[in-house]
Amino acid sequence: MPARFPGHEPRGTIPAVLLPFHDDLSIDEVSYRAHLRDVASVRGVTAITTNAHASEVASCDPEEQERVLAVTLEEIGDQIPVVNGIYADGTLQAVRLAKRAAAGGASALLVFPPGVLARGNAARPDCLADHVRAIAAATDLPLIVFQYPAVTGLTYPLETLVRLAEEVPSFRAIKDWCNDPALAERHIEVLHGLRRPVNVLSTHSAWLFASLVTGAAGLLSGSGSVIAELQARLFDAVQAGDMAAAQTLNARIRPTAQVFYADPFFDMHNRMKEALVLLGKLPRAVVRPPLKKLEQMEIRRIADALVAAGLLERTRLAAE
Repeated sequence: MPARFPGHEPRGTIPAVLLPFHDDLSIDEVSYRAHLRDVASVRGVTAITTNAHASEVASCDPEEQERVLAVTLEEIGDQIPVVNGIYADGTLQAVRLAKRAAAGGASALLVFPPGVLARGNAARPDCLADHVRAIAAATDLPLIVFQYPAVTGLTYPLETLVRLAEEVPSFRAIKDWCNDPALAERHIEVLHGLRRPVNVLSTHSAWLFASLVTGAAGLLSGSGSVIAELQARLFDAVQAGDMAAAQTLNARIRPTAQVFYADPFFDMHNRMKEALVLLGKLPRAVVRPPLKKLEQMEIRRIADALVAAGLLERTRLAAE
């Protein structure tokens, strides 16, 4: 099946959706479909990402990932472009996932760096680059390269990104999680200035406003599964140069960012599921191991953040 949105350019507000589970840890397709409809209906959302960190892709086998993409496309695929994550430690496995996603009807691919390269990638960055080249050779779908922080050992040097942009026409964007404000600004300056520009999509969700005002072409964020409307309005306000409106929106986003991205960082999407339960948008907040259910004290902090953001009424919370 060809891409439903051929020539898709990854930019704007792109939430990464969550994946609900039943108590027995199987995928809850009914709740997932409702979640997809909810997020995709938000004005200003330009695409949806699935099979990514937010949907606990590391805990889903390839057949489940294929099913998740199929359900996503069945539910919203004619309405909005779908970006599919390519998460694999082996390049051969990644190529197979990419081919299946292209055949299934995805509009773009989010390429995760192989974790096996974490120890020493700085000495041989072409290993990361070759991973991208192999996926690009297997499909002509637009590629979004996931840029990790330097501390992970999975960072593409800027010169490598530039070289990939020159060599690979389908390399269209990076999901920038470099976690370095100066480098993030440099990414925008250099990649947006290329003969064939590569869009920088911020995933610095803990400091989203600051990352957008430097000129990012969009954002790709798991917290968009909860606050897609606030993120879309923030991006639009920044694009319009309305800093007063952007600052007001940022003040509403800040409580959720502070609670979602607190330590331990790996619980971010666990917290987002609890937020959707509190908002009445998910029936339960089940996560697959090794993640575990949050304690009640932390769930109360999430509720307080939703109230502070104007997303949840205190009276409704008290009634529950």
